[in-house]
Amino acid sequence: MMDEINRYFSDIYFELHPIHQEVISHQSVRILQMVHKKQFVMIRDIAEHLSISHNTASEHAKKLVSNGWLYKERDDKDQRKVYLHLTELGVKILKKNTELDKEKLQAALDKLSDKEIIQVVKAFQLLSEVSK
Repeated sequence: MMDEINRYFSDIYFELHPIHQEVISHQSVRILQMVHKKQFVMIRDIAEHLSISHNTASEHAKKLVSNGWLYKERDDKDQRKVYLHLTELGVKILKKNTELDKEKLQAALDKLSDKEIIQVVKAFQLLSEVSK
């Protein structure tokens, strides 16, 4: 069952992913995802989540800031805390590297009935909810 899900997921991503125009590492994409999905992300959170050193996480974040994809913000109450946030460009880069191509997805969905589309959406919704 798990092998089938992974194979289908891989097939879907391979066929429907957008063409990448930016050179971006897998770790950088994961950092952008984390900043997007979680609140109050700091360097130490990235290091822990990716199982990398604080220095390595810091270097990744610096690169993402210099690319204009993230920005840093100090906590008003505790200046030692620095939070990372996505810029508008960072959101666009994240979407290009994690979402399916809308036109390709629409072309695939056009081959399904309304009932089948609802089934697909519900299946993805259910899997998303239980994975959190």
